[in-house]
Amino acid sequence: MDLGEGLRKAIARLSGATIIDAKTIREFNKELQKALISSDVEVSLVFAFTKRIEEKALHEKMPPGVSTRDYITNMVYEELVEMMGSSHVPEIRPKRILLAGMYGSGKTTTAAKLAKFYQERGLGVGVICCDVTRPAAYEQLDTLAKQANVSFFGMKGEKDVRKIVKNGLKELKDRKVIICDSSGRNALDAQLIAEIKAINDEFKPDEKLLVVTADVGQIAGKQADEFNNAIGLNGVVITRMDGSGKGGGALSAVNTSHAKVMFIGTGEKLGNIELYDSKKFVGRLLGIPDIESLLGTVQNAIKEANLKPEDVENIEELNFETFYTQLKAMGKMGPMKNMLGMMGLSDVPKEALEGGEEKIKRYGVIIASMTKEERKNEKLVRESSRVKRIARGSGTTEKDVRELLNDFNRMKKFANMFENNRDFRKQMSKFMPGMK
Repeated sequence: MDLGEGLRKAIARLSGATIIDAKTIREFNKELQKALISSDVEVSLVFAFTKRIEEKALHEKMPPGVSTRDYITNMVYEELVEMMGSSHVPEIRPKRILLAGMYGSGKTTTAAKLAKFYQERGLGVGVICCDVTRPAAYEQLDTLAKQANVSFFGMKGEKDVRKIVKNGLKELKDRKVIICDSSGRNALDAQLIAEIKAINDEFKPDEKLLVVTADVGQIAGKQADEFNNAIGLNGVVITRMDGSGKGGGALSAVNTSHAKVMFIGTGEKLGNIELYDSKKFVGRLLGIPDIESLLGTVQNAIKEANLKPEDVENIEELNFETFYTQLKAMGKMGPMKNMLGMMGLSDVPKEALEGGEEKIKRYGVIIASMTKEERKNEKLVRESSRVKRIARGSGTTEKDVRELLNDFNRMKKFANMFENNRDFRKQMSKFMPGMK
């Protein structure tokens, strides 16, 4: 069970209570403690957190007209936001950024993600490969830089980090933002400290960011302290927040160490990086919809899929052609778990999530194997000979093709119901600006 699931279940149980007394709160706090400790949040933080919840719940009067669930959810929300640290708003200006961290933390991918982030905000970006110990680090960053459409500099085989930085700064002098990737180690040993200090002295970064994975939990705080003592950190990037149950532990530990979480990585794609916003993060843990982030993700996905917004927004007729357009955009949105979390639907079973993502990919391949006429007229696909040909061309089975047909027909019925139900559309428009 991840942190969000544990918290939501504890709140759901308490919501059924008719009276909030000391016994009820103690039982509720035991559930909170279990969820937080199993997610690797430091024990003393957990007990301080639940102590504050107990004091508020027993000594503050619940406002009239507020449900027990909303009252408790808001109380937990406020305390978690405090524990998880402040949000980050970066300065969009010319800067040099140095990334540090251990082996396997995701520094190289993060370098490319940050490069794309600043490039999309109008600043020309270049990346320097100063990872002189990991095999293929040069090739990986070069490839990712091309994907992000930013400049790359490296000196393959060169071990002198000062020389690499010096030449890189000359080569990328016209870039507004320069990001330097560094080597990692299994531990912060003397060699790594000497190397990162040499890069720091030559590069003279405006920002020094530590990259840690969410699955290290409390150790994230220890790493932040160690690197801060070595070079002085400005902030932390936490990666793999999409798949780790220890994300809350990593965030709270970093906050306790007085480092600042600036970004979180939420998936493998270059666009899967977010500015850290503790209110949004905690909101998703508690199942509170984050429509603003959802709409931003949709817009970025449309851009990455090389679609025009009107191609997705102004679909008058639902057929396989228009459905394929939507699938291409969905493929760029990152893990389905993240999308459902933004919608406040975090408790979908894991098996259903994985099955849904696999089905979306399979449907895209099947539709890509159809002719233009078949995409525009799904009735043609009912012919047995066409089903066989499409299955063979897509590397799937006839059963898969027929499953797509059945799901598509159900979707079309829903679309027609939505089109004809003005009251339903009016309700949805409250959550989706621009929907009529």
